[in-house]
Amino acid sequence: MKHRGRHRRRRRGAALRAVLTGTALALTATATLISASQADVTDSPGALKPLSSSADAGRLRLQEQLVPARTLDRLSAAMGGPAGVDDVLASADRGLREADDCSSADRASLPVAPAAAHAYCWDPADADATDWRPASVTTPGDTAGDTARGTHRMVLAGWTHSTSTGRTAERGLARVAFVNADDPAHLAYRWVLLVVPTQDGRDYRGLASGVSGMVWYRDKLLVTARTGSADALYVYDLNRILRTTVDAPAIGRVPGGWSADGYQYVLPTAGSYRFAAGRCAPSGPPCPGALALDRSTAPASLVAAEWTAPDAGSRARLWRYAFSTEAGRGGLLATDGAGRVDPVEAYRTRTAGIRGVLSYRQAGADHASWYVGHLPDSRDGHGGLWRQDVAGAKAARCGADASHRCWAEGTGSLSYWQQTGEVWSLSDRMLFSLPLAELDRALE
Repeated sequence: MKHRGRHRRRRRGAALRAVLTGTALALTATATLISASQADVTDSPGALKPLSSSADAGRLRLQEQLVPARTLDRLSAAMGGPAGVDDVLASADRGLREADDCSSADRASLPVAPAAAHAYCWDPADADATDWRPASVTTPGDTAGDTARGTHRMVLAGWTHSTSTGRTAERGLARVAFVNADDPAHLAYRWVLLVVPTQDGRDYRGLASGVSGMVWYRDKLLVTARTGSADALYVYDLNRILRTTVDAPAIGRVPGGWSADGYQYVLPTAGSYRFAAGRCAPSGPPCPGALALDRSTAPASLVAAEWTAPDAGSRARLWRYAFSTEAGRGGLLATDGAGRVDPVEAYRTRTAGIRGVLSYRQAGADHASWYVGHLPDSRDGHGGLWRQDVAGAKAARCGADASHRCWAEGTGSLSYWQQTGEVWSLSDRMLFSLPLAELDRALE
């Protein structure tokens, strides 16, 4: 089945390229940044301020709501049973191009400092579709408990459709690129549309929500919910990917089978987490804008950053929830007997416009470091990346004026792949990675 507007995947016959050098990428981005003459020196957000009151914790409390297994089983049976991740990867029909084959505008969106080690631009069929934009990225969090991935090296990237432009059927929807990264020189991917079961599993609809944050842990995928709602997170089981059977504009059950607006695969929601205190608001629960997995804690934890406008002047919250260690709850958050999830740590930061967050505690360190990537106040050009803890904050500097606007344009989410030591992220045009050690060196 072919998705509308699909271009034939461009095949490269060139020999395997050497790993992209950070210097070459940095020179292109630096020249663009300096010539724009828009760099501004960002004031330090300072040290993180711990939030420890019961009122602060109450605003961050979640209520777990899982979709009944019988609902998911009914939908799966009606659609012919689940497809495996291997099936999705084997049918990859689009390719990511290495940075050398990308446009100068693409490369200019990469970080200035620290420089990317690997960088890729999307297939033209997606890069030219301005109604869809990349927003989040995640890498495997725990191979030992991941029964869906098999032996593949994979990256997942979440894209969100505009709510005001493009075809009405797609507005506001969310999709995930399942990227096969077995060969770093030839990344290929396939789209999977996120959906929500309806009528007790007899039908489904598209998920109308932004996915600014996304975390893959065990065999679960957790994504952010629409900003402004009481929902905080949606949960997906990667063992429950389903195939569609009809190529039609509709999403759901249609005469003759199942359709998803041309997508061959769908992934139904397995549950959600809602804020117990109601809708997110400045004086209430935060609107989650970025997510990441922290495996340096015991147990592993989900970290989140509050979305605030870059020029709002308000202080954002950073917090974490522990993942469950109970049998049969792999990839779900730790709850009490009533299904409630309380934060295990929370802070206030003076950074605004956060689009990426990462937390990691180095061996021997007293505290975890929190990395926050944020948009510039002008909402145009390169953003900044700060490393904060309870003692202070540091950022990379670049350009003739020692600007802190050194990170990617459009600053996407951050994901640390502990097995490889890489941090993966997104600009508004490219997917890239660099070693965490290089990132830390740039922030010294």
